[in-house]
Amino acid sequence: QVQLVESGGGLVQAGGSLRLSCAASGSIFTINAIGWYRQAPGKQRELVAGITNGGRTKYADSAKGRFTISRDNAKNTVYLQMGSLKPEDTAVYYCNTVIVAMTGWPPAGSWGQGTQVTVSS
Repeated sequence: QVQLVESGGGLVQAGGSLRLSCAASGSIFTINAIGWYRQAPGKQRELVAGITNGGRTKYADSAKGRFTISRDNAKNTVYLQMGSLKPEDTAVYYCNTVIVAMTGWPPAGSWGQGTQVTVSS
């Protein structure tokens, strides 16, 4: 089973940018979809963005226009480029394999450690 490891989080001022990386221990070519989720203190984990092997993407409304998800199958890595960051983006960000369904894109695998993103005002 492919393991996914998140990195790239940090402390950034509002309006700034960060790029998160989700590195796989093996090939992601056969993984249908991978997503970035986040969990803020006291809130449920939510999908931020997902991308299928064919390049189809899905974004939370809060991420549209500010975040871009991409995947590099050659590097076995999925990225989340985040811009115009807001304090409400503060959360632990996780990546996971995704079930692409009509009703949503729920996570399919186990959770890793995640990477903390903190946006100061």
